[in-house]
Amino acid sequence: MSRRLPYPEGTTPGGKGRFEGYEVLGQRRYWDEQTRKLVMDRLENTPELKFFGLAEAETAGALLDVILGQHEEPRVPVLAMVDARLHAGQTDGWRHEAMPEDAVAWRESLLFLDDDAEQSFGRRFHACSLEERGQVVQGVQDAEGAWYSLPAKHVWSLWSRYACSAFYSHPLAWNEIGFGGPAYPRGYKVLRPGWREPWEVAEQRAGDPVPWATRVERAKRSHAVRTGTEADNR
Repeated sequence: MSRRLPYPEGTTPGGKGRFEGYEVLGQRRYWDEQTRKLVMDRLENTPELKFFGLAEAETAGALLDVILGQHEEPRVPVLAMVDARLHAGQTDGWRHEAMPEDAVAWRESLLFLDDDAEQSFGRRFHACSLEERGQVVQGVQDAEGAWYSLPAKHVWSLWSRYACSAFYSHPLAWNEIGFGGPAYPRGYKVLRPGWREPWEVAEQRAGDPVPWATRVERAKRSHAVRTGTEADNR
C-alpha cells in the first residue's frame, strides 16, 4: 500500500474540482486486490488506439473534449477508453431500433460531424476553434428528427453515454466529485442526507459550474432554432 501515486495527490481533470485536497486513492486499502489492480491500471496504462483510424481519432478526440469540457491538462484519457471499449465490442447491451450497431454509428457520426464542420467553417471538426466546435456539436444536440441518416437525439445519447461512462470511471474524475471509489467490501454507513463518511471531504466550491447567463443564452438559442425565429433573435 506504499505504492507511489502516478500523479500529484488530489489531481483533478484540468486542475478543477470542488473537493480540494481529496485523494480517492487514499481509500484503496479498503478495496479488494482485484479492484485495486483494475483502478491502478486505468491510471498507469493508457491503451493504444485499435478501433479508430487516425482521422476518426482526431475527430472523436475533439468531440469528447467538447462534451466533457476537457480543454486543459491533465485529462482523463477518454478517447483511448472509448476506443478500447468499441474495439472489444463492449456495448450497453441495447441500442435504439433506428440506430445501427454502436461501432457503425460512431464511424458514421464522426464523418457527418466533419461534414458539418466543413460546410460551416471550411475545415474538419478537429481543426476548428473551440467556439466553432461547440457550435457544430450544439447543432447536433438541438436538431430535431434526422441528422443525415441518423436520429439526432440518439446520436447525442450515444456520444454522451460513452463519454460519461469513460470519464466517471477514472480516479481523476472521482477526485473532482469527491467520490470514494468502489464501496466493496467496506460499504457505506452514513445514510443521512447532508452527513459525510469520516473519510469524505467537505465541498469547497459549491457554485454552479455553468453560469446562469450562459444557460439562459443556450436555452434562447435552442428555442430559436426549434421555432424558426433564430433570425429575429440576432
